[in-house]
Amino acid sequence: MSTDSAARPTTTSSTTAYRALQEDLRAAIGGAVRFDAGSRAMWSADASNYRGVPIGVIAPRDAADVEAAMAVCRSYDVPVMPVGSRTSIAGQAVNTAVAFDMKTHMDGIVEVDPDARTARVQPGAVCDAVRDAGRPHGLTFGPDPSTHNRCSIGGMIGNNACGSHSVAWGKTVDNVRSLDVLTYRGERITLGPDGTETGEIPDLLRKLGAGLAPEVDRHVPELTRRVSGYNLDQIVPGNVNLAKALVGTEGTCATILEATVDLVESPPARALAVLGFPDAYRAADHVMVVREHSPLTIEGMDAGLIASLRALRPDETTSRMLPEGKGWLYVETGGIDRAEAEAAAQAVATAMTPYTTGAVVVSEPKQMAALWRVREEGAGLVTRSPDGGEAWPGWEDAAVPPEKFGSYLREFDKVLERHGRKGIYYGHFGDGCLHVRIDFDLLTKAGVANFRAFMTDAADCVVSHGGSLSGEHGDGQARAELLPRMYPPQIIAGFERFKEIWDPDDRMNPGRVVRPVTMDENLRVQLGMPTMPDEPKLAFGHDRGSFHRATRRCLGVGKCAVDTGGGVMCPSWNVTGEEKHSTRGRARLLFEMANGEVITDGWQSDEVAESLDLCLSCKGCKSDCPVGVDMATYKTEFLANRYHRRIRPRTHYSMGALPRWLRAVGVLPAAAVDGLNRLAQVPALAAIAKKAGGIDARRPIPPIARETYTARAAKGAPMTRVPDLGVTPGSRGPLLLWTDTFTDHFDPDIAADAVAVLTGLGYRVELPPRNVCCGLTWTSTGQVTAARRVLGRSLRAIGPALDAGIPVVGLEPSCTAALRSDAAELLPDEPRVKLLATQVSTFAELLARHADELSAASEDTGREVLVQVHCHQHAELGSEPDRAVLAALGVSADVLDAGCCGLAGNFGFEDGHYDVSMACAERKLLPELRAAAPSVELLADGYSCRTQVRQAGEREPVHLAQIAARALRRE
Repeated sequence: MSTDSAARPTTTSSTTAYRALQEDLRAAIGGAVRFDAGSRAMWSADASNYRGVPIGVIAPRDAADVEAAMAVCRSYDVPVMPVGSRTSIAGQAVNTAVAFDMKTHMDGIVEVDPDARTARVQPGAVCDAVRDAGRPHGLTFGPDPSTHNRCSIGGMIGNNACGSHSVAWGKTVDNVRSLDVLTYRGERITLGPDGTETGEIPDLLRKLGAGLAPEVDRHVPELTRRVSGYNLDQIVPGNVNLAKALVGTEGTCATILEATVDLVESPPARALAVLGFPDAYRAADHVMVVREHSPLTIEGMDAGLIASLRALRPDETTSRMLPEGKGWLYVETGGIDRAEAEAAAQAVATAMTPYTTGAVVVSEPKQMAALWRVREEGAGLVTRSPDGGEAWPGWEDAAVPPEKFGSYLREFDKVLERHGRKGIYYGHFGDGCLHVRIDFDLLTKAGVANFRAFMTDAADCVVSHGGSLSGEHGDGQARAELLPRMYPPQIIAGFERFKEIWDPDDRMNPGRVVRPVTMDENLRVQLGMPTMPDEPKLAFGHDRGSFHRATRRCLGVGKCAVDTGGGVMCPSWNVTGEEKHSTRGRARLLFEMANGEVITDGWQSDEVAESLDLCLSCKGCKSDCPVGVDMATYKTEFLANRYHRRIRPRTHYSMGALPRWLRAVGVLPAAAVDGLNRLAQVPALAAIAKKAGGIDARRPIPPIARETYTARAAKGAPMTRVPDLGVTPGSRGPLLLWTDTFTDHFDPDIAADAVAVLTGLGYRVELPPRNVCCGLTWTSTGQVTAARRVLGRSLRAIGPALDAGIPVVGLEPSCTAALRSDAAELLPDEPRVKLLATQVSTFAELLARHADELSAASEDTGREVLVQVHCHQHAELGSEPDRAVLAALGVSADVLDAGCCGLAGNFGFEDGHYDVSMACAERKLLPELRAAAPSVELLADGYSCRTQVRQAGEREPVHLAQIAARALRRE
């Protein structure tokens, strides 16, 4: 049946129709009840191609809340849908229903029993949290999808998830001991492993199993990766296990309140053998040989994935570790120690020598983790080509017997070719399970018809090989319609009866698995066709000039909505834990804004504005999101349109135009600047200034330098002492120092030290003929026209140097990144912008070219530093050159994985942002500083980072230029 007809008790989907329902839910439960447009928009999609705007979203605090909420929904006869992390790829986590968010509060690990090797958990418990709880006992939860650091156990049970270690430890169904569940009608049942439950539902299930036993025996394949359909094999006589029978039902039968899952012994040490093959076909042909060695996992990748990775991330180096080949197998082995695990991996590599083009064995944990990231982020990496081309899930995880996998791959490629499609694949080769993203055209009717025809033929292909339409992600909307191609009518009828026993009202996630909506209904791209004009103010060069295409980047894999304790993406989510403050939540809101159905006010949407308000524009998502969502750019575009020809917030005029104000101050005599600094410390006057500028009252106003570096240089004032490196001054030719606003006006001594070091290396350091600015403060506040004008003027100033091929060196990471990246968004047709990408370098990148000279001129002084990498440097520039330079200078460096400092340019100064700003700093950065010895310095090249630390009163940070100058002068 159609989702619409099943889900709506009235003909309207407006929140008005459900006002009484909303009020009754709020009265009944302690958790949040959200029927607002923003929440409904954010929960309208999962990680699939599908869209379904929920009636509302609730976050129960405990089982009692779930029971109370279910009773209210039942009284209104509205459907419900339990969800976890919403990373489902088949569309089972979206529906026109009341969404029960089971992850926000019901995420506890109730008990770990090492003797029984079990864990009792709530449905929202994250897979990795359960694994971590077992680790002290040498145990782990076996199934581990690529989303293991964010997917919930309840979601894994709903989808019968697997992961890379299914070769050793099976699917989720193989690791579930018992379930405590609630039906739509309010019956609470505990399902155990012995099949002796009593009551109407268990009795009816056993009766159904007895009647279907012959058909199940004939038509349900014994396949390690069979996930499609319901587990009817778990209700037949002699094999009754109602807990396992409920696994994989995708929230269509009952709601899980608690689960007891099995834990397995985890090898203390692991190693990885990466095997190269001439192509993916031959990699697939040999998985059975590898399986004879009883590895923990056998994963596969095609050359297309690696080519996409290298094209999208040119500076990526991990893939260079792969052996020669065009198809690869990752084979993980375990042991009681590293030596035993490595020996097992080496044995696999040796045994496979006759079949491979090369092999690499790795046992160092960081190297293994880096290699695994290549595989785990594959789903995101292959959804976008460097030119903005799109690929989609759909035929995502079909599985065949592993001995037939090579044959299936060859036939599958013929199906792709027949339909004019291209796909890049990877997957769980050891279990015959293929993941693939395909360049479906979901924008046109002809394209959707092609999608449907392909899916049908692909289903016939996998069934002809004895396989399953789904090998771990479930059927959802993507494949449930195709189940009759895999199962005969009597089995399909059995599925329908199974669902009816559990949910006779058809109110649990209707339209999934049985009586499904069709695979081409509710397609997110089709339903989300924009109603707004697509004439962005920025270039959106990576999205073919389309803001709407950019809003489709987010696939919902949710890597931004997980707190790993470090990392850059996404700082506001890490602090608030709110979906609207995650990259995914913001992307969903922007997508729905463009669509106009739920978010109806376009650029004037307060829901979108509220969500973006706490975006720090750190750009962490641009590098850390698997599909390269660049929320900082999207925020700029939103602000540019929202305030077009309108009065802007005060901070846009104060901090957004900061370089203009500082230039005015820069012409004042030093005594006048001293006076301004003193006035800024007078509480009453400072309060007035902050109020006028929209600055939080708790933020001190940073002191301005008495004299800028450019003013010093114009007067011929001596720089700091030049180290004698034995190089003839000027012998290496000219070099242009980009005199950014922040260094010049706040920390001019950094510029002086940088010039001293560069001069000592033999460069003739020149300054721009006039004040220059990258326009970043205007860009981040959405003042695109002004930013374009400022940058254009600066490019004209340094144009002759760029045209002459003179290298340009930046000292402030955010400004350097803006020149190398943001400039192309502002001035895409300016020829000199292309020169910036190759001629602009960081101070560290330039020094790294002279690492041998630096090493020879330095001595080991025992200096130790903690390094806070600026977010924009992390996202756009990288930090490997910095590490190389510090090593050459004899400095012991501990690079913090602290994420954003929280100040983030104007963000931390703006009124209303102080608490979030400081919470970001307190996650890791400030605690690390407090724990460090007084002699340890903080190296922070970013002015924002230095300011945050200074104002927190921890210690005075330093720039790499200062470290280098001191080391080379041997101070």
